[in-house]
Amino acid sequence: MAVLKVIEVLSNSEKSWEDATKKAVKHASKSVKNIRSVYVQDQSAIVKSGEVTEFRVNLKITFEVE
Repeated sequence: MAVLKVIEVLSNSEKSWEDATKKAVKHASKSVKNIRSVYVQDQSAIVKSGEVTEFRVNLKITFEVE
């Protein structure tokens, strides 16, 4: 039987929500092992002068506890 844990992570990107998600997983995997899945809970964007300048995501990362 596997024991799983969920952590909440915030990330941002100037490119896209997808890029922000990939950045979060890549950074989290440096200290969190056995990542199984990621759930994008919320998405938002920062707008300046009528242009989207930053994409933000709120993620839940699930990993197996050894």
